[in-house]
Amino acid sequence: MNIPYGPILVVEDVPNILELLTVTLRFKGYPVVTATNGQEALERIEREHPALIITDILMPKMDGFAMLHHLRLNPKTSRIPTIFLSATYVTPEDRAFALKLGAVRFLEKPVDTEEFLLTVAEVLTMGVVPMPPPMEEQEFYYGYRERLESKLRHKNAQIARTERLLNTLPSEQRASFQALLNEVRDHRDQIQAELDELNRLISQYRT
Repeated sequence: MNIPYGPILVVEDVPNILELLTVTLRFKGYPVVTATNGQEALERIEREHPALIITDILMPKMDGFAMLHHLRLNPKTSRIPTIFLSATYVTPEDRAFALKLGAVRFLEKPVDTEEFLLTVAEVLTMGVVPMPPPMEEQEFYYGYRERLESKLRHKNAQIARTERLLNTLPSEQRASFQALLNEVRDHRDQIQAELDELNRLISQYRT
């Protein structure tokens, strides 16, 4: 299958998900390049000029929201269609913010393979994709902070529930829930790091 302007860029920090998406796309004949976070993706985009970006939202260093905002502000990359995949940012408010930011599609993980491939084909064949104007800096900062704060509250609640549950479980069941707790804590720390950086930018913006 020919893509008119470049490869598909897949941005995902979880290795097995990145491999699954890459293999799925290549099996259908799509050329694929990859990145593991938004910062790395911006560097790849400069070199590869992808026809489509498929990206997770929750990632270290730079998440999907921040990456797409950077792309929309750059005239050279503002028209590249972007599909968000997420298991964390799945509320109606998350979806609305993503679409307002300029994502052309929003899919929840775990990804249904047939739906995923159909969505990719639709986006690649729809020509020039209508997009909203790029967000003003203040609108992006405050909308983005609201999403981060909401997700941070959710993750902290998950951690508290899992910690309480661990104390009541028999020893043979604790390992799997400890692994879950560690994963949620890691997600919480990533979100907190993004929020801290965003608050720093907002404080600079105000001054």
